[in-house]
Amino acid sequence: MLFNSLHFLLFFPVVCVVYFCLPSLRARNLFLLGASYYFYMNWEPAYALLLLTSTVITYLAALGIGHSTRRREKRLWLTGSLVLNLGILFLFKYYNFAAENISDLLARWGMSVQMPEFTLLLPVGISFYIFQALGYSIDVYRGNTPIEKNFFTYALFVSFFPQLVAGPIERSTNLLPQFKQKHAFSYENVMAGIRLMLWGYFLKLVLADRCALYVDTIFNNVPYHNGGSFLLASLFFSFQIYGDFAGYSLTAIGAAKVMGFDLKENFRRPYFAATVTEFWRRWHISLSTWFRDYVYIPMGGNRKGSARCYSNIMTTFIVSGIWHGANWTFIIWGAIHGGLQCIEKRLGWNKKQWKMQEKIIHWGFTFCILCLAWIFFRANTVSDAFLMIKGIFTDLAIPSKIEGVTFCAIALALTVVFMKEIIDEYGLKIRISESPVWIVRHMYIVGMIVFIILLGVLNGDQFIYFQF
Repeated sequence: MLFNSLHFLLFFPVVCVVYFCLPSLRARNLFLLGASYYFYMNWEPAYALLLLTSTVITYLAALGIGHSTRRREKRLWLTGSLVLNLGILFLFKYYNFAAENISDLLARWGMSVQMPEFTLLLPVGISFYIFQALGYSIDVYRGNTPIEKNFFTYALFVSFFPQLVAGPIERSTNLLPQFKQKHAFSYENVMAGIRLMLWGYFLKLVLADRCALYVDTIFNNVPYHNGGSFLLASLFFSFQIYGDFAGYSLTAIGAAKVMGFDLKENFRRPYFAATVTEFWRRWHISLSTWFRDYVYIPMGGNRKGSARCYSNIMTTFIVSGIWHGANWTFIIWGAIHGGLQCIEKRLGWNKKQWKMQEKIIHWGFTFCILCLAWIFFRANTVSDAFLMIKGIFTDLAIPSKIEGVTFCAIALALTVVFMKEIIDEYGLKIRISESPVWIVRHMYIVGMIVFIILLGVLNGDQFIYFQF
């Protein structure tokens, strides 16, 4: 079920009404659990079994860790949880990619080996809920979070529908305790949640999906376009992926807020970053902190010398690239980000406090680098990515024509986004959506709805990160 579908616009109010009408906390949690599984099963009912399997594995592993008296036994339970969950992820997401590359490698050595192939539909959001469940297993092993003995409460933590398929990737320390509180209906929460959801819909439907109309045309037909088109498409994709993913995160956070739940911030104006390192402190925060806490730091972080630190950074970001998809384009994209952060760390940029003039220069440089790196993320093949980059530097002609309505909608959306993010970044006290005047607040909501209906692409396009 897509957030930007009529189905969800009917589903969500019904869930909220029933949730607040139920008298007991137990009944509310069981209802939310059922609603969450119904939400997920609208894509492919059979894959709810995978969600349930991951939930059962991590639940039992946590109980096993809690009942074990020796560290070795605890480690075995954790290892079992990691192996089984990552095995599921590998089978559905990476097996065919690995098999194809192994066959190609053996063929170069003169060995013809036909690896078995599986035609499996990638379950929506599998990387997100498996990482969330594994985070719980690791936190229990480390003693950072108490063991949740109520299976249904834990299952709700893994499957909570607002953030189930594309995050934010929640930590058990933040979300699990909230399922043990009976949330009273709050007008303030409802209004705050609706404002977040509307801004999320604006980013998705007006900015991201308008950009996608041009981006998809260019990236899916690379041989037929020139460097000018590649440059404009890469610029538009930078805004598309931000609007798409930040839009989903804000809609998820807003939906949870309406029901009284607080999810973690996932984006903090990432294109205001003056370095790539800072960009990752602002972009997909729940994932970047997950990799920091569960991959980078356990490998040694920056505690074992510069060479080891650089190696850990590169490994973390290559793994991050692989997490995004089974394609060499994602691996190269991750390696680019890792390499740039190693360079910034070597130059001391990662900790430097920039003066305004320096910050503007570094912001411009960082944004250009990010746009070029996004080409690998979006390109269908590595050769397409290199062809586009080559075209940008050698064949910078007039770009392919863009429809007038689309261009005007993108320009207007970018102006609105830039103004809002300037206000948020520098703490300016201009808050029309939170005006103390009742009529102004409600006119803002009505105006946003009209804006989205008039300029949004209302064709139910899937969110980009659903494929991860």
